[in-house]
Amino acid sequence: MAVNGSASGLIVSFGEMLIDFVPTVSGVSLAEAPGFLKAPGGAPANVAIAVTRLGGKSAFVGKLGDDEFGHMLAGILKQNGVQADGINFDKGARTALAFVTLRADGEREFMFYRNPSADMLLTPEELNLDLIRSAKVFHYGSISLIVEPCRSAHLKAMEVAKEAGALLSYDPNLRLPLWPSADEARTQIKSIWDKADVIKVSDVELEFLTGSDKIDDESAMSLWHPNLKLLLVTLGEKGCNYYTKKFHGSVEAFHVKTVDTTGAGDSFVGALLTNIVDDQAILEDEARLKEVLRFACACGAITTTKKGAIPALPTEADALTLLKGGS
Repeated sequence: MAVNGSASGLIVSFGEMLIDFVPTVSGVSLAEAPGFLKAPGGAPANVAIAVTRLGGKSAFVGKLGDDEFGHMLAGILKQNGVQADGINFDKGARTALAFVTLRADGEREFMFYRNPSADMLLTPEELNLDLIRSAKVFHYGSISLIVEPCRSAHLKAMEVAKEAGALLSYDPNLRLPLWPSADEARTQIKSIWDKADVIKVSDVELEFLTGSDKIDDESAMSLWHPNLKLLLVTLGEKGCNYYTKKFHGSVEAFHVKTVDTTGAGDSFVGALLTNIVDDQAILEDEARLKEVLRFACACGAITTTKKGAIPALPTEADALTLLKGGS
């Protein structure tokens, strides 16, 4: 694999980090849960840790509450080797919480506590611009676009990273309950669409953004924009489809015993970015790209075999073991 624990370019991940409270029992509603376990989460933070698990270099930029949970989360980033000098703490607002239940079918239901949470209050002035300028890849989602001042901070960070020559990576990570309306979510997610070099959407997000119930090449290509280098559509247990200017195709998934899908997409993204950060020519070489995407699919699959996102993120050795075993 291209990683070999030696990716040297910095991947900066921007956005929210929060605490997921997960019922101690699977397959129950939040109201029925007898108790909850706290699990660190937030897609951009998961990606940052996914990168370091695989031997890459990452940093996280965002804001946490100046509270026990906030300092715990910053500690988890540091323990996992993620650079934390882009983190701010808010004295007046709490670290965000999400109650997440896994239904009997393994899918998730969310209830969020953000009124407002610290991550929503990051201002452009608080950004560590030197850190952002040092990124080879700048990765972000859409939750940071929902309200000001965080939205302005997000736009400024993207602009600074792009000017400094970073590859921009976007995973919208749709969480509809957080948006005022579905239309607003669609509008804002697309408002920064044409800035990204790499975009990853899930099959559900593809349907949401296109308004079509078809998960096919035509539907995916309706999301293409001229500056895009790679568009990925992840299909859960069916693998992923990839699209570039010159070629497109699909990669099969690995069959594993799924316990919890939390963090699988973030693991996939972290694996992809770790493999291309020092060699973006991979995006134009179909054979090498397919190899990287198979590795990313293996990382995603492994993440579904344990509860919680961060505890389940694989090492390179874990992924190579699954790759050798075949699907």
